Amino acid sequence: MSESPPLTLTRLPLFPLQTVLFPGGLLPLRIFEVRYLDMVQRCHREGAPFGVVSLTQGAEVATAPRHGPDTEAPEAFQDVGTLARIELIEQVQPGLLLVRCRGEQRFRVQQREKLKHGLWVADVELLAQDMPTPVPEELSGTVRSLQQVLDSLRAQTTSPDQLPIAPPWNWHDAGWVANRWCDLLPVGSELKQRLMSLDAPLLRLELVGDVLDKLRLDAER
Repeated sequence: MSESPPLTLTRLPLFPLQTVLFPGGLLPLRIFEVRYLDMVQRCHREGAPFGVVSLTQGAEVATAPRHGPDTEAPEAFQDVGTLARIELIEQVQPGLLLVRCRGEQRFRVQQREKLKHGLWVADVELLAQDMPTPVPEELSGTVRSLQQVLDSLRAQTTSPDQLPIAPPWNWHDAGWVANRWCDLLPVGSELKQRLMSLDAPLLRLELVGDVLDKLRLDAER
């Protein structure tokens, strides 16, 4: 049998951010720019996702130049991003939305276009989702450590909605454990982007284990 062609989405609205969204991860946003207010409200109304891509150049918020030509670095972003689905939306005042999104499937940008009002749209190819992969015994410590971190975070908040990790819990799945650690690790977006772009969930968890070991050694010095 011939392989099925990859699924594609056309004219997907993009939100370039100085962060990396992982499948299953939570993303709280404060939306006040007109280009994103319109986009988020339309996606919420239509039940459609938008794409989150990590910035490599430029700022999250566009600012108009005060004098002379605009000298800000143009926006540039990674080719691999993650679909974001809106779970909660609240208008706290005119022109300000509080939004909580959850990461879904990864994608690769094929073509991109910046519209006149500043919104990016792209034709994207959806990447394969992680295959369920058991956590091997030698990496079981990453699961226990993550559970301990979550228990500590629970003890510090009175609202489950404020936790950076939300159910469903997939403690036996290597990809899910790796992704949840990547949500929490205090490492740069470049490393997180490399981890998110990996197609092998077990390798992702192994690399997360290496990062955790290094952080422990640094803390003991």
